[in-house]
Amino acid sequence: MTKIKLAIFAFVLLLTGADLLAQTKTITGTVKDPSGMPLPGASVAVIGTNKGASTDFDGMFSIDGVASTDKILISYVGFENQELTVGSQTTFDITLAESAEALEDVVVVAYGSQSRTKVTGAISTVDSEAIDALPVTNAESALQGRAPGVTVTNAGAPGTSPNVRIRGLGTFGNNDPLYVIDGVIVGNLSGISPNDIGSVSILKDASTTALYGSLGSNGVVLVTTKSGKPGRGTLSFNAYSGFQTIYKRYNTLNTDQYLQFANEIGANIDRPADFLNNYTNFQDAIFESGLIQNYNAAYSGGNENGTYRFSANYQDQEGAVINSGFERFSFRATSQYTTGNFKIGETMSVAFSKTKPILESGGRSLIEHAIKAAPYLNIYNDENLGGFQGPNSAADGQDAENPVRVQTLSDFETRNVAVIGNVYAEYEILDGLSVRSQVGLDFFDGLTNQFTPAFNDDDLGATHFQNFAFALRGSTRGQAITFDNSLTYKKTFNDVHNLEALALVEQYTSKTESFSAEARNTITNDIKELGSEQQAAGSTTFENNRLSYLARINYDYDDKYIVSASFRRDASSRFGANNRWGNFPAFSLGWNIAREDFMNDSEIGTLKLRGSYGITGSDRIADYRYSTTLFSDFVYPVAGVAAIGTTPNGLANPDLKWEETSMLNVGLDFAALNNKFTASLEYYRNQSDELLVDIQLPLSFGYSSSTVASNAASVQTNGVELALGYNDYDGDFTWSVNVNLGTSTNEVLDLGGSTEQFFFDGFEGERVIRAEPGEPLFHFYGLVTDGIYQNQAEVDAVFTANPDQDVVQPGDIRYVDTNNDGTINSADRQIIGNPYPDLTYGLNFDARYKNFDFNLFINGVAGNDIYNTNIYDLQGMTRLFNAGVEVLDRWTPTNPSNSIPRYDGAPQNVVASDRFVEDGSFMRLKNLSVGYTFDDTVIDFVKRLRVYMSGQNLITLTNYSGLDPEVVSRAGEVGFDRGDYPQPVSVLLGFDVSF
Repeated sequence: MTKIKLAIFAFVLLLTGADLLAQTKTITGTVKDPSGMPLPGASVAVIGTNKGASTDFDGMFSIDGVASTDKILISYVGFENQELTVGSQTTFDITLAESAEALEDVVVVAYGSQSRTKVTGAISTVDSEAIDALPVTNAESALQGRAPGVTVTNAGAPGTSPNVRIRGLGTFGNNDPLYVIDGVIVGNLSGISPNDIGSVSILKDASTTALYGSLGSNGVVLVTTKSGKPGRGTLSFNAYSGFQTIYKRYNTLNTDQYLQFANEIGANIDRPADFLNNYTNFQDAIFESGLIQNYNAAYSGGNENGTYRFSANYQDQEGAVINSGFERFSFRATSQYTTGNFKIGETMSVAFSKTKPILESGGRSLIEHAIKAAPYLNIYNDENLGGFQGPNSAADGQDAENPVRVQTLSDFETRNVAVIGNVYAEYEILDGLSVRSQVGLDFFDGLTNQFTPAFNDDDLGATHFQNFAFALRGSTRGQAITFDNSLTYKKTFNDVHNLEALALVEQYTSKTESFSAEARNTITNDIKELGSEQQAAGSTTFENNRLSYLARINYDYDDKYIVSASFRRDASSRFGANNRWGNFPAFSLGWNIAREDFMNDSEIGTLKLRGSYGITGSDRIADYRYSTTLFSDFVYPVAGVAAIGTTPNGLANPDLKWEETSMLNVGLDFAALNNKFTASLEYYRNQSDELLVDIQLPLSFGYSSSTVASNAASVQTNGVELALGYNDYDGDFTWSVNVNLGTSTNEVLDLGGSTEQFFFDGFEGERVIRAEPGEPLFHFYGLVTDGIYQNQAEVDAVFTANPDQDVVQPGDIRYVDTNNDGTINSADRQIIGNPYPDLTYGLNFDARYKNFDFNLFINGVAGNDIYNTNIYDLQGMTRLFNAGVEVLDRWTPTNPSNSIPRYDGAPQNVVASDRFVEDGSFMRLKNLSVGYTFDDTVIDFVKRLRVYMSGQNLITLTNYSGLDPEVVSRAGEVGFDRGDYPQPVSVLLGFDVSF
């Protein structure tokens, strides 16, 4: 009986065990991110047991012996943990949501990054989507209109870097911002494809820019490139193609009108009748539709221990002017690897580019030649050496060159190689304490080739000719190496006290070498190399070194009360031994009122009041200005005979020192309704002191150079910036709109004792650009017009001090006698224009309905003036040239015009005056695009496919009479239109695909 009971008990136990074994199973699954990308290395643990697994490269996992009642916990860095009950499932498809920390807006700042909530300085960010929206060859162009206080003026010529100004003009010299790519200081962004940029941070106040000390006075543009993400490798490809063209033309005289005009003014054109039976619109001849192509491929991926990304880009942009264009091949690699407390990484990009520029000749721009050329001239003539037709001064009464010959006969191109990269290593010594070393390289190698064969534009005579072939070779090579070592401590105490401290030592060395040579060949046009005839050669070498020490502390209490302080000490080789070092402190405070208890039930998520003050510096001056150079053509009498010798060219200044800018910034940030509505308001005041100007030396010093560089001037700039945004991401139709506005005014405070300072000659030998204490920098200075004299009585009423003068007559321009001395001369000049805008603005509208997307981007400026030199060419009438049709309505005794003076009138008719100054305000539809994204079910192996169509510069609203109100700046001048290349209209088709 006992044995039977034992047998029954064993059988029941066996059945129970079998049942228990039947309740365990193997579960499998995949872990993905919200975009559907697998997450390798994610942790999947069975809660309460030691069972678990990590996902493989494809995000898959498998765990044996799991009961239906078990729970699993899935976790991955940067994502919210997810807990699931196993139940009856054996296969799981798990999508992790990004954690609030991961979704937090992180801003790249100098030598690190910060949460947007902790930022107390003035920083604007531009993400990759905004950059990708505009197909540009240079990333600086994509910043236009995207951030308040940032003025970008594009040059229409392909491959040309635009002017970027952050918060206006603060110095007489270089106003360019500092550019930093992944921690590497570079000259501009031309060496990197815009497709590789992940985000751009624009640093505008002292608390952010002072960290760069000697380089931060004009603002800083920080570029962070795209990097790989953990997950299975992703291959992406995007391409677009289209055309660009220039539609606008100056309305110039046709052949019949030109001949009528020439006859009326008594000009003699000694050409046969059949030669005059032609009409050439030279503007149409130089403008054309150019093809644009861009292709970009990238492969990226990684796991929790490391990531990688490789990309290649090809861009080809034919210019909207004949024989101009830009071509670039670029390659980029970035990777990082982490093991334990050690991290190592690198970024490296190589770009090969070729540019065919817009050429000039005889001191005239291509557009000036196109305006002035006689319209009856043919473009080509096979009987002339070179194959082109041009004017003969004796026969045609003018000398404007054939612009097609100027642009196409000469083989002119520049080739450049740019290498930008860095290597870094970081080690966490203790919890929160890490050390980092980085070496950055900015290398460039440029080669210029020019070959112009012999030519003669007319067989009657040699007005424009060259009886030899001309060859030029130029080479410029340089490198800048930045080496920095830093120590960072970051810790949170009691969950509310957040501390970050940084100490850094940085060394920067730069060297640039250039060489040029030219020669002539009077024998043949077939050899395009440098020959032995009339050789000329020269070379230069420049070196620049800096040493910097930096300390920074950031502290905040529960994201509520925020304090930041920094101190940087720099030494630069560009200054004399007496003042080589500069000190640059900065301090900022912030109070996030929305974190206070009394705001707990409010819909306001951010209400942050912040302020900063600090000093930045600039060594953006030419090398060796503290020293004197040697002048080798000095003639001095020795024993009664003129001898040529060498002497110091000018006076040295070993006390030359830093230009310094003190910056005050007050800001308010606001966000409400779960960040649906955002706003940011800034006020700034920057004062730049110790600015470098050339002070006049007494003639008794006897130097060849009559000036010495001195720190003597001061300029103040102030303004207000506003950014507004609204985002609606609910439902099938989602949209967002962002508006930014910025004002900037500047005033010269001091010129070192000088009452006024002119820069360059301005135009036609006249000093048009001036700086004077109490007035804006680089303003236009000239006479003020008051109509046209209609009769002699009106002339006599003005020239009371010189009633017998007969130069000014009826039909000449009447100017205001501002000092009431009874005559018109240079003493009557006034400020006639301010080239810098009172307001810059941008509006960006994004919308999406299901699979369709739409973007509209508008930018513009208001309140600026342009000195339009083209009016001189179109209406000057100093002698016979082609001109604007307005000259047909010029003043004559029988046609009392009050806008266009008489032909070949008084010289005062074309002196610098407000006749040439126009309102440069404009509003431009910068981008309009429509796209469609196909569902991922359409093509099995394609993750994403989007096709789109876009147009750039489609509509420009302006009262400016020139071809384009967007006029680039040059050294010592702003807002001067010298026949600049206008912005073309572009229409593109493209697609993005990823696998």
